[in-house]
Amino acid sequence: MKLLTVDTLGEAREKIWKLLKDRSLETEIISLDEAVNCNSARIRILAKDLYVNNDIPGFSRATVDGYAVLASDTAGAGEAIPVFLKQTSSVTMGKAAGSAIRSGECVYVPTGGMLPDGADAMVMAEYCESSGGNIAVYEAAAAGTGIAFAGEDVKKGGLLLRKGSPIRPQEAGALAAAGITRLPVFAPLKLALISTGDELVPPEQDPGPGEVRDINSYALKALAQRQGYRIVFTRVLGDDEAKLETAIEEAIALSDVVMVSGGSSQGNKDMTAAVINRIARPGVFTHGLALKPGKPTILGWDAESQTLIAGLPGHPVAAMIVFELLFGWLNAKLRGSPPPFPVPARISCNIPGSPGRAVCLPVILHTKEGNTEEDHMEGGAYSAEPVFGKSGMITTLTRADGYIIIDHNKEGLKKDEAVLVHLL
Repeated sequence: MKLLTVDTLGEAREKIWKLLKDRSLETEIISLDEAVNCNSARIRILAKDLYVNNDIPGFSRATVDGYAVLASDTAGAGEAIPVFLKQTSSVTMGKAAGSAIRSGECVYVPTGGMLPDGADAMVMAEYCESSGGNIAVYEAAAAGTGIAFAGEDVKKGGLLLRKGSPIRPQEAGALAAAGITRLPVFAPLKLALISTGDELVPPEQDPGPGEVRDINSYALKALAQRQGYRIVFTRVLGDDEAKLETAIEEAIALSDVVMVSGGSSQGNKDMTAAVINRIARPGVFTHGLALKPGKPTILGWDAESQTLIAGLPGHPVAAMIVFELLFGWLNAKLRGSPPPFPVPARISCNIPGSPGRAVCLPVILHTKEGNTEEDHMEGGAYSAEPVFGKSGMITTLTRADGYIIIDHNKEGLKKDEAVLVHLL
């Protein structure tokens, strides 16, 4: 039997990136409403840096209810000896502040109201008292207290959001503040998904002897959409080489990435590599990953159509992990998005490695009792409990908060050793 010649995860990523690093992703313009209405599975990504045309905020405004003053007028004020200031007016929300104030004067300003010219501080209403047309101020205010100055958030011409930023609720708010309602975003990469296996039946069907419900079509579709891909082609096939070849040819014409689930190891019916080599040039460039789970992974390339073709393991957990590590990584890198920040933790028990292979291990995060600031600094605030299960058992991932990777050169992990948990 022919043995797989495997690449490490890093080597496979290098080969993929060498092929696609010069790929210019298509962009499209969407409205802010469209970006806001995208569900969490399809968060859109900015395709260029965005700058503001006006100061944010556009005028100096109060961040508390109270009185606009000159800070120097409140020097020495306290509960025993207040400072008395003359109230000259009140600011109405949504209206200009009116005339400037001078020393010895104050103006009532509600939270969010425009600050009158001359004022450089706010005194909260609870530290003030009206007394015969004057305001008794019982607390000194330093310059800048209780004020959001014009341009303090972002100045006119300043960078608002960088290329590669996801449009989350907070970015949507920033865009609304800047008056930007048309957004240049990356068009999703188009992905074709083909699941293979004589044993597969639809989820709504009761499987007979030797049959199993199709998991990968649904799990990989959901994962791909969450990673920002657009599904343009789906097929569920039996183990038929001619039908697989036809499906891959059709998929290449429609998509940027073709994903074949199943048919990637060395069994008699595992024909994906042979099909890729017949219809793509140069064809397969990786046949096997030094990864557990995920060793029987195929990667191929069709130069004419500029299409990446992958054969994923048939076991659901292995298929999803390989997709996450290779194709989630690829899409984020092409868009310039920063990698998600992992959670530092301590492994809860001794874990053996797998000589020559990296191990991707699902884990559950637990918060340790009695955490100190030092625990957080050193990654000891969380305990990572391994979720053991075979790669065909899909509930292994439903119980996991994330995964850790044990390097292929590492013998294993000792209890309480520091690890990085990549959240699922």
